[in-house]
Amino acid sequence: MIYNEESFAERLRMDDRTVIDEIYAVYHAKIFRFSVAYLKNEEDAYDVVQEVFITMWENRLILRKETNFDAFLFTVAKNTVLSLFRKRVTEQKYIDYLAQAATSNTQGTEEQTDYTFLRERYEQLIEQLPTKRREIFRLSREKGLSNKEIAAMRGITEKTVEDHLSKALFFFKQHLGSFGIWTALFYFLFVEK
Repeated sequence: MIYNEESFAERLRMDDRTVIDEIYAVYHAKIFRFSVAYLKNEEDAYDVVQEVFITMWENRLILRKETNFDAFLFTVAKNTVLSLFRKRVTEQKYIDYLAQAATSNTQGTEEQTDYTFLRERYEQLIEQLPTKRREIFRLSREKGLSNKEIAAMRGITEKTVEDHLSKALFFFKQHLGSFGIWTALFYFLFVEK
């Protein structure tokens, strides 16, 4: 099929949702190959393709009629790949730091409660939350959604979301508080947002 690439920017600015399929047909394989070449991981490359198209849609109103789509999408893909690299480096440095800290800690047994135990306890506590509260908590802490996004998704008010999260956090503080300093660290790193 032949697509008029010159009209992509204008059609996006006019909120023509059908143009997304055309742009995808023309560019997804190019973006995917570019991403795989740098990331060496197909799953991450698929994520980059998705992120590029989301960014394209979110920025559609600033595009001009004369926008060079090759350059625009390449720039978005490049920035997305670089962002993913930065995230991975930061994650690896943090994991290395935690591993070094855990092996160099010489305090008493009570304060050496390991991450695995705390994570298991955390998961057990999540399962004890009422169903709706558990779902809201997971959307917030594990999926990273804002209170506003959760409220819209669930058809409830932001205040209700805040109430569920506050009660869940209070529940965790009550039930994790007796495990010492490592629990506090775990709580503030992985539970508290």
